[in-house]
Amino acid sequence: MPSTDSGADDPTATVAALRRVVDHQAELLRREDEVNRILVQTVLAGGSLDDLCESLVTLFPGVALVTTTDGRIVARAGSEESLAEVMALECFDRTGRLIVEEEPVGVRSAGATRSERTMVRIVAGSSDHGLLAVFTPQRVLTVTDVHGLERAAAVAALAITKNAAVAAVEGKYRAEFLRDTLVGRVGSPTEAIAHAAALGWNLDRRMVVVVAETDEDDSHTSRASDEVRSLQDRFVRAWVQAVRTREPQAPVAGFSQEVVALMPAPCGGEGDHDAVMRSVGEMVKIVRGDGGGGRRTFSTGVSRPVDSVADIPRAYAEALRAVAVGRQMQGESAVMHFDGLGIYRLLSLIPDTADLRAFVDEALGALATDEQPSYADLRQTLQVLLDTNLNVAETARILFFHYNTLRYRIAKLEQMLGPFTTDPQLRLTLALALRIRQMRGV
Repeated sequence: MPSTDSGADDPTATVAALRRVVDHQAELLRREDEVNRILVQTVLAGGSLDDLCESLVTLFPGVALVTTTDGRIVARAGSEESLAEVMALECFDRTGRLIVEEEPVGVRSAGATRSERTMVRIVAGSSDHGLLAVFTPQRVLTVTDVHGLERAAAVAALAITKNAAVAAVEGKYRAEFLRDTLVGRVGSPTEAIAHAAALGWNLDRRMVVVVAETDEDDSHTSRASDEVRSLQDRFVRAWVQAVRTREPQAPVAGFSQEVVALMPAPCGGEGDHDAVMRSVGEMVKIVRGDGGGGRRTFSTGVSRPVDSVADIPRAYAEALRAVAVGRQMQGESAVMHFDGLGIYRLLSLIPDTADLRAFVDEALGALATDEQPSYADLRQTLQVLLDTNLNVAETARILFFHYNTLRYRIAKLEQMLGPFTTDPQLRLTLALALRIRQMRGV
């Protein structure tokens, strides 16, 4: 009985199907050859990461990005409109960092969430250099496309490795020069300014020294040495990028657990202090990001402005003091200007914290402890009284106390501490003791 399936043995249909398969394979090969040709041209031309991204957007219309391992963009390509649309996506945080922790790499299925973007790792040997990402709103990349991206990632790894080798040599000389500047070993100011200019830095202006120091002590850590080195490298890179984005000619380098930058300062006038601290605060926020350079907490100190290279060592010492005391006053992640240290600046010069602790105990007696829950409230009352110069009405308003309640507390405080309302020397002693008690590590 003849078959009713007329297409089962139809040679024409079979040939058409085979032709479609062959045409599809030919298109894949053509596409792969095009990718290889463009990548080879980029390599032979000694192309940069930006050149590579430009090449990729001709292959995959949209936006191409290269990021560091923590998602900070180092190269990109695409129209201004496309870039603006991409940077507004939820995969970027408010600092412009790609949130790499939430982005899978490799092929993405059509119709799946976030299928309009594809990412591959940039790897050289055992070293992870970041991500190569393309955003293609008009299409979902195929397996073949992703293979092409992986070849492009190899080119990116080559460019990054080359740049890293050059940067390592340049960075060494830059860091050595900056270290010599910070300790006053660079010769005359004229020579230092000329040498800095050859490195692309500007020392011929008013500056402040900014020191960012990790809060974790690497000499007493349970982390492996490779992890510590990796974290410090990430920390330094994040700061260098933040500084150069804001001020390309500002000297910046990393040393052990710190990063030092010489940032330009306004030329005197009202509000200059606030302007400097706003600028530093913005850089701190960028470095911290969300899991970026701030994967370890760090504290930041800012010096007074200096007008001469000869004064930089003094400013460096001020910034270091601001870091140390700021951490004592505010805890980890402190940001402190040297002028904001006040009395803490003098207290921090006392090397023996046991002497400070004894002074607090003698001055405050039982109030130096938390043996009773009421002691903390009494210390707060005493602090506000001293801050308001014993203005009872103002203190009552600040603490939301009834006038008679505050009078009762003052009487109790004088029973415990002595007649501080009539003895100015005692008030000074108590004020110092309260400040010392606020310092951490005392």
